[in-house]
Amino acid sequence: MSAPTRAEGAALRALRAVGAWLEERTGLGAQIGEVAGHTVPRDTASWWYVFGSASLTAFAMQVVTGICLATVYTPSANDAWTSLVQLDQGVPLGWFLRALHGWGSNFMVALVLVHMVQVFLFGAFKYPRELTWVLGVFLLLMTLGMAFTGQVLRFDQDAYWGLGIGAAIAGRVPFLGPQVVHLLLGGPIIAGATLSRFFALHVFVIPGLLIAFVGLHLLLVLKLGINEWPMPGRLVDRDTYRREYQARVRADGVRFFPDAAKRDLVFAGIVILALVACAALFGPIGPGGQPDPTIIDTVPAPDFFFLWIYSLFALLPPGIETPLILIGPVLGIAFLLALPFLSGTGEKSWRRRPFAVIAVLLLALTVGTLTYLGTFAPWSPVMEAWSALPTPTAYLKGRSPLEIQGALIVQSKQCRNCHALGGEGGLRGPALDGVATRLTRDQLIRQVLQGGGNMPAYGKNLSPAEVTALVAFLETLHPAGQQPARDASAAGAGQ
Repeated sequence: MSAPTRAEGAALRALRAVGAWLEERTGLGAQIGEVAGHTVPRDTASWWYVFGSASLTAFAMQVVTGICLATVYTPSANDAWTSLVQLDQGVPLGWFLRALHGWGSNFMVALVLVHMVQVFLFGAFKYPRELTWVLGVFLLLMTLGMAFTGQVLRFDQDAYWGLGIGAAIAGRVPFLGPQVVHLLLGGPIIAGATLSRFFALHVFVIPGLLIAFVGLHLLLVLKLGINEWPMPGRLVDRDTYRREYQARVRADGVRFFPDAAKRDLVFAGIVILALVACAALFGPIGPGGQPDPTIIDTVPAPDFFFLWIYSLFALLPPGIETPLILIGPVLGIAFLLALPFLSGTGEKSWRRRPFAVIAVLLLALTVGTLTYLGTFAPWSPVMEAWSALPTPTAYLKGRSPLEIQGALIVQSKQCRNCHALGGEGGLRGPALDGVATRLTRDQLIRQVLQGGGNMPAYGKNLSPAEVTALVAFLETLHPAGQQPARDASAAGAGQ
């Protein structure tokens, strides 16, 4: 027994020596000890105060699992879907890693939302914690941004059309819509550059902002203290609050670690266990079918936390959809940012703030109802503000009713996702200007029905009448004075 004891003692002395060496040069131990041992109000050692640390735990899980996934994932329009299938089927426990990351996103969104509601009901946004609340709003927005960009990176059918819907929303911004869409997609269409941009946003930009905001948020919490339990009748007064808070902490405070942090650690463990259980039981989220731009009569389903927005757009009358998209989020975010400056003093307790409780209940009921309806609300995306560009009037002058109908099909079927007309549209396929000089009528019909080259087949997506009208319009697309292409064999037979 003496030999292992001497070995253990030597190992401990070596560790202490290394720790002393690091502490002498960095001073981190003293700083960490000061932070962990800072005094907080005794009544904050409660299960109601665990959601902030649980959100941080979920974020840490996302960072770790995200780094592991990034070593295999390929941010390419051609290979993204395949790399996820390879993760699910070809990499040991790759499916479990994807499940942890996917369900971790759901957990993080839910925990951040619950934490924001708790802070609101407990009046923790009031003086002197206004900036702490503002940073919390930005953290919520960044969390939702992480969730949306993560869904796009799956690049399945839902992700493809979900991104199209996002581009449609961005395209409705007055004056700057087309520029915003181009910046978002990296070009006029959803392609490889789009996925590269969202990969950079999801892996570098948004996590970097989250880490910065979390650091500032924690710094303010340490500087200003944790909000005390909101006792009814204990009002916030700018002249006396800081002095009263410090006196309360000195008289009846406890150390954050271990006294107040015990519940945080227990709840963080529960969150991790619940996340592992969901990942093991339900598996990874997606990917669904490969993205197919020819399937325009589709019902894209966003992830759970965006389902209420999907339902809202599906059920709203078209006439008020655009104003709501452009005005609603701006007003909502502006209200959240202005809240601590509009109501920074007075009563904190939710028992004395009935309007705050009613607002939370109404919001929860509305979002819950819309989420439920979103599970079966029928909808196919209509993206006029993004890809269904109107046909230039120069191409409509002197056209027959059938040819004008074909021009409307070019617009409604979003042909200009891939083809330019009049200098506007996608670049994936050749421009439609002058297409009649390159292809005969029969070749145009065959190309539309059967596809070829980079163009998918649209035979299953167009009725015979639509094909006839579309080809009739395409036959008019040739420069003035230049004859359209003719079938040489048919011309010879006529002679």
